[in-house]
Amino acid sequence: MASDKRLPSQQLKSEIIRSIRTALLELGRATKAELCQRLQYSFPTISKFLMQMEEAGEVTISGLDESSGGRRAIRYAYNPNYRLGMAIFLEKNETNYTIYNCIGEVIKEGNLPSILEEDVSTLVSLIEDEKKTNPKIQSVAIGVPGAVKHGKIFLIPGYEKYQNLNLKRCIEDQLSIPTIVENDMNAAVIGYMTQKNLKENISLMYLYLGKNGPGAGIAVNGEIVRGKTFFSGEVQFIPQYDNRNFIEALTGDHGGSSMQSDYKVDAISRLVATITSILNPHYIIFCEDELAPALLNQIAECSATYVPKEHLPELAVSDLKCDYLIGLQSLGLGLLVSQQID
Repeated sequence: MASDKRLPSQQLKSEIIRSIRTALLELGRATKAELCQRLQYSFPTISKFLMQMEEAGEVTISGLDESSGGRRAIRYAYNPNYRLGMAIFLEKNETNYTIYNCIGEVIKEGNLPSILEEDVSTLVSLIEDEKKTNPKIQSVAIGVPGAVKHGKIFLIPGYEKYQNLNLKRCIEDQLSIPTIVENDMNAAVIGYMTQKNLKENISLMYLYLGKNGPGAGIAVNGEIVRGKTFFSGEVQFIPQYDNRNFIEALTGDHGGSSMQSDYKVDAISRLVATITSILNPHYIIFCEDELAPALLNQIAECSATYVPKEHLPELAVSDLKCDYLIGLQSLGLGLLVSQQID
């Protein structure tokens, strides 16, 4: 068993606390000995931090093991409602949010008209009001239809009040709540992989065609790809025809509805072929309310005219709203388990 430093640094303390929280959430309940074996910390170290967490109400005693001749071992469980998180996604037509506990159970759901064209103070007020009602909210995860770098939104066409706004700093400075801001499609990728329990070696792209223009989230070997300037996934700019990029190919005037559908299928198929040639992913995911199964089959057939069929990824559809919120909750949970003991 690995030995601990006699006087752990603040960083080590944080890591021990995070490890105990994560282990208890994954296991459901555990004894000190089981935590020592799993986490490779000494018995006195685990005992010390469990005592602090129990005194704070973060950990509870869930029962005693059967006696094997000596003292019965105590089993500990994490209190899932000790801290709560809030996940918010901002879209063109609506604002959705959930308040959830540490095992992902939704405490409250809300739906409001879009606030993207309003001042950021409207968003701050929403969080502040929910915090008053649920004072245990200790993390906020916000999804936006734009490119984000370290909490700053540097590309969000059509929403000038959020352009070049460091939303993470804004929320944390005004409300003192740990906050993470993520691109909408990156969050959807995280949610999809979480729900499907996809392994670390899986690569995929999740494509959204709709309300704010096309965009994608990309994961390679289970990790979100952000790129040098955090511009990864802005597929609207990919050139496809002589004088049109992807968004222009999707939205241009191509004659009648049948011709329009053919152009849409071809434009998406070209994108599938491009991504296949560059990344060779396992999956490309589409939003289920944007593509009917028949259209998905047409895209698969058309894509095979650009690249050999055996190299194409599996094409599938999923519930974007559900994936998006679960992804944001996963990010917010990461903030919750990393916080100091109160």
